[in-house]
Amino acid sequence: MQSPRLRLGTRGSPLAMAQAHEVRGKLMAAHGFGEDEVEIVIIKTIGDQILDRALAEVGGKGLFTKEIETALLEGEIDLAVHSMKDMPTVLPDGLIISTMLEREDTRDAFISTRAKTPRDLPPGAVVGTASLRRQAQLKHMRPDLEVITYRGNVQRRLKKLEEGVVDATFLAFAGLKRLGLEGVITSVVPHGDMLPAVAQGAIGIEIRRDDAQTAKLLAPVNHEATQICVNAERAFLHVLDGSCRTPIGGLAQLSGDHVLFRGMILTPDGRICHETVREGTASEAEALGKDAGEELKARGGPGFFTG
Repeated sequence: MQSPRLRLGTRGSPLAMAQAHEVRGKLMAAHGFGEDEVEIVIIKTIGDQILDRALAEVGGKGLFTKEIETALLEGEIDLAVHSMKDMPTVLPDGLIISTMLEREDTRDAFISTRAKTPRDLPPGAVVGTASLRRQAQLKHMRPDLEVITYRGNVQRRLKKLEEGVVDATFLAFAGLKRLGLEGVITSVVPHGDMLPAVAQGAIGIEIRRDDAQTAKLLAPVNHEATQICVNAERAFLHVLDGSCRTPIGGLAQLSGDHVLFRGMILTPDGRICHETVREGTASEAEALGKDAGEELKARGGPGFFTG
């Protein structure tokens, strides 16, 4: 039996597997590989095992990446596939995000048994979400709602909604599309009501910095426009030291050579919200994100995220 050319590491959730198969499919198409030439290696992370607490309480985004990155550094896999919104802005020494697939829809999806949109929910309705960003933005929009934290994969969250634990929830539209679950969506939330998480909808591929061979194989599947926008958003997040503990939204959009960046920070209770906008060229994208982050960091001041 032929050894695989590439070993691809991923989490084992249905969404993570869908993303891994998308990457494998693009590599097969680009190079004429057979399925047995790109092996999918499932790696269980701490984040997959802790389902009863918010990520902010147990360590934040790195919970979904640490074990996979260890396997990459130790040569057990050749590349790691990640949802870029789960990625810390600082990577372990020796690793880089070399490649991003074309981004999916960046908006949030609203799912409810009681209302068409978040604005239509009755007063006191219970909304469940694990995202501090969504919680804060919803409280800012509708301070009369009860917002609770609940976690688990997409299927688990939908089951809780079905069981009446909550009246509504939010999930990334991109994830539902990748799982073929668009049919469960009640409505898609416009960016004007909810700015997405940094890098929402983007799949990133992480490799060892010195692995020129894998980098060369991945080059044909990289989507440059996505890379430009996500790098701008991550520069914004890095300045704010953003993690799952901080309600932050950021979105860069590229049209031709023009970049429009919007950033937002909120207090966890949603009472205070600061927003900013930057425009420039594609070559300035990261600088725009960084500058927007510096502005909002100054406007928020010390202790903003714990206020």
